[in-house]
Amino acid sequence: MFKNTPAFSGFSVDDVPRAKRFYGETLGLDVSEANGILTLNIANGARIVAYPKPNHTPASFTILNFPVPKIGPAVEQLKSRGIQFEHYDYPQLKTDPDGIFRGGGPLIAWFKDPAGNILSVIEQA
Repeated sequence: MFKNTPAFSGFSVDDVPRAKRFYGETLGLDVSEANGILTLNIANGARIVAYPKPNHTPASFTILNFPVPKIGPAVEQLKSRGIQFEHYDYPQLKTDPDGIFRGGGPLIAWFKDPAGNILSVIEQA
């Protein structure tokens, strides 16, 4: 039924202007806004919408992953733009001082958008 439908994903935010600045200026994405809804135009042609929700609750899972060739320089560049990385210290999930998980699988580091939603940079060759 939906095989040829250009589906898109979406998530909520509590402050659209702040989200627009974060995604457009801090992360450098192509962002457009219409009727109070943001569209993140991702490099592969995908569209993701960020819509306002008055009783927004941040996602407790990663909503958006950004693949990078090398995680170290990406983390440093994001830190220079004011991004603070999450630090985890659980038996199966421990991040290093830079916030990078190096415990098996791809190297990944998590951070939050201004609405508290979780994003990541993930190393992919």
